[in-house]
Amino acid sequence: MDKIEEVRKQVSNLLSQDDSGHAMDHIERVLKLSLKFAEKENANVFVVSLIALLHDVDDYKLFGKENAENLTNAKNIMNKYNISSEIQEQVLSSIHRLGYSKSLKGIRPITIEGQIVSDADMCDAIGVNGILRTYKYNMKHGKPFFDKSIFPIDDMNNDKYISKSSGSSVCHMFEKLLKLKKMMMTDAGIEEAQARHQIIVDVLYHLFDEENSPEWKEYLDKFLKTNYGQNKVKKIR
Repeated sequence: MDKIEEVRKQVSNLLSQDDSGHAMDHIERVLKLSLKFAEKENANVFVVSLIALLHDVDDYKLFGKENAENLTNAKNIMNKYNISSEIQEQVLSSIHRLGYSKSLKGIRPITIEGQIVSDADMCDAIGVNGILRTYKYNMKHGKPFFDKSIFPIDDMNNDKYISKSSGSSVCHMFEKLLKLKKMMMTDAGIEEAQARHQIIVDVLYHLFDEENSPEWKEYLDKFLKTNYGQNKVKKIR
C-alpha cells in the first residue's frame, strides 16, 4: 500500500466519529476535487493529496486550539510514514493558511498546491453537498433551516464568524456560502464554484417562492447585485 493510502487510513480513523461536516466523506470529496484541479493546474499531485487528506485532522472545532496551532496530528501522521521534511513543510505551511475564518483575515495559501485544496475545500461548502452539510450541522445544534424573522449579518467579519452562535441555515448561506465563489484562487476553482454557486441561488429562489417571502427574494437580489454586480438573476419559474 502506498503512502497516500496509508495516510488516508489514518485520517479515516481520526475522523470516524465526526458529525460536524468534517468527516471522512468531506475529506474524500475534497481530495477528489483537488486531484481534478491539480490535473488542470499542473500541480504536484502528491503534495496536493497530502494537503487535502490532512487539512482537517487538527481542526480547532474537533481537536482544540493547541492542535490547530501546532498541527499535531498532521505532523504525527507524516512522520509515521517518513514524508520528507521538505514536503512536510509545504503541506503544513499550506494547511496553516486554509479555512474561511483565516481568509477573512487575509491569510491565504501562496503555493498552487495550497490554493487548489483551498478552492476544493470551499467548493465542497457550496452546491448540493454544501446545502446538506449546513442543514445537518444546524439540525445537530437545534437551529432552524429558515426563519423569516432573522436576516443575515451583512458585515460578517472574522470575530463575528467565530463567535456567532445563532442563525438559520439560510442566513449561513448568505453570510458565508454565497461569498465563496469570489474567493477562488485557481481557474479550475472559479469554473467549479460558478456552477455550485448557482445551485444555491436557485434553491433559495425556490424556497422564498414556496415560503411566500418576497422580502427575502428582494434581499437575495440586492445581495447578488452588491457582491457580483448582478441586477437581477433570472428566476427559475
